[in-house]
Amino acid sequence: MRSAVVTKGEDRIRWVELPGAEPARVYVHGLGATAPAYFAASAVHPLLAGHRSLLVDLLGHGHSDRPEQFSYTLEAHADALAAALDSAGVTGAELIAHSMGGAVAIVLAHRHPRLVSRLVLVDANLDPVPVVPRTAGSSGIASYTEEEFSAGGWAEVRDRVGAHWWSTMRLAGRSALHRSAVHLAAGTTPTMRELLLELKIPRSYLLPEADGPLAGAEALRAAGVDIVPVPDCGHNIMLDNPEAFARATADALARG
Repeated sequence: MRSAVVTKGEDRIRWVELPGAEPARVYVHGLGATAPAYFAASAVHPLLAGHRSLLVDLLGHGHSDRPEQFSYTLEAHADALAAALDSAGVTGAELIAHSMGGAVAIVLAHRHPRLVSRLVLVDANLDPVPVVPRTAGSSGIASYTEEEFSAGGWAEVRDRVGAHWWSTMRLAGRSALHRSAVHLAAGTTPTMRELLLELKIPRSYLLPEADGPLAGAEALRAAGVDIVPVPDCGHNIMLDNPEAFARATADALARG
């Protein structure tokens, strides 16, 4: 376990690091998750092993600190991650980023381009989403005020998301989880999709094959984004079909 101070309040981001060749690979988790739990098996898979790999927990999540004064916007998450990568001596990293982590990775590549040489987005959020009460994920969490969520909404969310997701979501700070969900649902300006279209680095987008065509796929492909359907999986591709995820990710990392 390694760490770096990333805020003026000396809050720390923590990550598990595996030694290996450069460029470094940085694995970033989604909302209410933690990178070691979601990506450890992938990072050591024979198709992906051998590179320096940082399995990073974003602020408010997993093993990282949970500052109450932090905004938890996607931009703030990206800047904090940038500070951690700077501290770790990382430049030109290959980012493998899931769900909310994919949105953070896009913003990171836009705001701190020297840190990112390639993106592999894993069913990442590209657009704002409507807030819908009594649903799982960012939309349902964002339907509460922060006070409502802290007072008891978190327990309703716990019961909706199920034991698997809650096993890592319960590690997140309640304010961190709520604010991250609110800002993820709202998205960025320009949107994450628009930022992704503008990036000039190699970009791949993995999604569950069962979800059907990705919205806006034609424009993404025209901008050079590879879209890769992965069979036999849901949103957590790396957990649902580890072999297919490793193959798809290795192929994405090998593309020019």
